[in-house]
Amino acid sequence: MSSQTLLKKGNDTKTALIRSGMELMTTYGYLSSNIESILKQVGVPKGSFYYYFKSKADFGHAIITSYNNFFIHKLDKHLTNNAISSPLARIQAFYEDAKQGMAKYDYNRGCLIGELIQEESLLPKGYAKVLEQILLNWQAKLEECLLLAQQCGELKSNSDCKALAEFFWIGWEGAVTRSKLIKRSDPLDRFIQLFLDKIVH
Repeated sequence: MSSQTLLKKGNDTKTALIRSGMELMTTYGYLSSNIESILKQVGVPKGSFYYYFKSKADFGHAIITSYNNFFIHKLDKHLTNNAISSPLARIQAFYEDAKQGMAKYDYNRGCLIGELIQEESLLPKGYAKVLEQILLNWQAKLEECLLLAQQCGELKSNSDCKALAEFFWIGWEGAVTRSKLIKRSDPLDRFIQLFLDKIVH
């Protein structure tokens, strides 16, 4: 077997571990996701896990990075979509996509970042700073979209787009958690409706 084949196989194993870990953590959180379950699902021995990751904390960081990359792609896909002329409609499109994603898994999976925030006091050292920076990055992307809405007259001219973006993610994470709790989209629907209704003229 060539070194290139071995490298590809190794990357595939690492990717599978991260994907499996992400599935468990978006469902059960960090503390309740055990390595043994992940290894069993992927079908690799424990030694392979520690070849790729020094610890569960290191594994968690890899999962957070992967999830953030996935979510940033989702945000960019909608919030910077020039095919949709209305910036507020882009936010609506993001909401529809996210709601479909939750429904696909019967509302058993939430937002990984939101799940981890709820466990913050019990997470490994340094996680809180990472999670806060991720939220700030998401806020910045939404703020850019809101500024565009302001420029084209969809949003009140005196609106504080930075504050609105922060408010959005505070409310959004709560709505996602509530939808996961009751296994319905009602909280997401209510939140996005009120958010958009309150900020437009």
